[in-house]
Amino acid sequence: MELRYEQLQLGEDDRTVKRPRAAGETLSTLHPQLLGSFCFGPRYVPNQARFSPRNRTPEPPVLRSAMATLQLLAKDEMVEKFLDAAARGDLREVSVLLTQVPSLVNRAGHSGWTALMLAARNGHYHVAEALLAHGCNKFSVNSSSQTAYDVAKFWGHRHISNLLSQTNEGCQRVLPGSDLRPQENYFSSEMLDRLSEKRTDKVWLEVKQSDPDTVYLLFSGLSPMVGGSQEDQETRDETKLCRFRYEAVKDLILKPATVLIFLGVEKRKTASSSSQSGELGQEAPAWFAVSTDQDTAELLKRSREKNCFFPKTPNRDLLNLSEEEAGVVAQARSVLAWHSRYSFCPTCGSSTELQDGGYRRSCVNSDCRSLQGVHNTCYPRVDPVVIMLVIHPDGNQCLLGRKKIFPVGMFSCLAGFIEPGETIEHAVRREVEEESGVKVGPVQYVSCQPWPMPSNLMIGCFAVAISTDIRADEKEIEEARWFPRQQVIDSVFGGVRTGLTVPPRQTIAHQLIRHWIGVNSNL
Repeated sequence: MELRYEQLQLGEDDRTVKRPRAAGETLSTLHPQLLGSFCFGPRYVPNQARFSPRNRTPEPPVLRSAMATLQLLAKDEMVEKFLDAAARGDLREVSVLLTQVPSLVNRAGHSGWTALMLAARNGHYHVAEALLAHGCNKFSVNSSSQTAYDVAKFWGHRHISNLLSQTNEGCQRVLPGSDLRPQENYFSSEMLDRLSEKRTDKVWLEVKQSDPDTVYLLFSGLSPMVGGSQEDQETRDETKLCRFRYEAVKDLILKPATVLIFLGVEKRKTASSSSQSGELGQEAPAWFAVSTDQDTAELLKRSREKNCFFPKTPNRDLLNLSEEEAGVVAQARSVLAWHSRYSFCPTCGSSTELQDGGYRRSCVNSDCRSLQGVHNTCYPRVDPVVIMLVIHPDGNQCLLGRKKIFPVGMFSCLAGFIEPGETIEHAVRREVEEESGVKVGPVQYVSCQPWPMPSNLMIGCFAVAISTDIRADEKEIEEARWFPRQQVIDSVFGGVRTGLTVPPRQTIAHQLIRHWIGVNSNL
């Protein structure tokens, strides 16, 4: 027996389902009055028998309850029929049902399995393709926290896992919008105007070097002399750069082994026009960085301040500077690190000499081809690094990893260098899969941070996972794990012992995590 279902409600939409079979076999055994009422629906009255509201006999409560039950049964049967067709690979039936009731596409059955997961489980490529064409959400997860991609990969259906990894639609819901507030990360503050046009002006630089207002920062190796307590970072006061005047360092400047870098001049806030700004900029105190190989004990004697020292662990000690001084150190340390590695020409092996206020090294060999044109070996280099917070498809977990050198309990965002010929997005996807085995779909840029250890640019991103199974590469990281949002929130705000520690606030990893929990929890 075939039934005509008029305005059968499935989910959010009222759709008309045309002559489905199978359901009639179950419903035909019911009372004819109930069956007839259900077939036409409570809002349907045949044309030949339309009655006005005052002439219509009210339906008994028992009848209305029975009709509601029948509708629920029919809906469940329709969903079951649709999922069964997807599991069997019946493309024709799947397509017909989706045409009749589009809302079926994301319906889930037992244990949260959707039609796409069932098609992926059984290797039905064309069914999976049709479901995606109808807008199926491939980022849904079942009760085992698996996506359709996870299912396909587990059962070895590479053709389907490749299909699912190529499409990115449907996952923007777990990414924040494009209206993220601009932020200034630690090491990125600029208190100096770099005045790059003055780097080639030798006369101007010499005048500024001997100016009594000029500020010099003294470096031993790549560590600046700072003042403050060397106790634990959590208890000591803010570290400050030791600032010197010309008379205190002029003997060092004259030594051949000394590296002198022009950093810029202090910014003025009172300039009202571009001409005034340039004039005031020339009058402002200039800053230089001086790197010397002299004994550190002798260098410390040059300071009149107490408790001065050269940080032995810059990854920790340099995080206690003020925001402005941290920005100056990021510039100086990165350029000095480049000089320490390019004393000899990478092209021909000859010696190189410092030029342009410390922003260029030129080969002394007049026949070297590095002198012809512009070459990246002649200028300070910056190594771009992607650092990403990977978000679970459900939007409520994030992927963090830890290295063996991390303190106990500390996890951070995954990160890696961008390779030649690679985009930011491709680097994010490659690094995440290499380190954790998790595949990533869309990538969203958030912000970046100079990281002078020795000269990196950390490019912070959000990324959405399209798989959830973790297979950590022990050569890269010790462990990777999905962390629930609430556990991350508790760790960041320190109110609850969670067994998780995140990097300090000065790192972009910390800022990415804060962005995520803020966006997703309205903090």
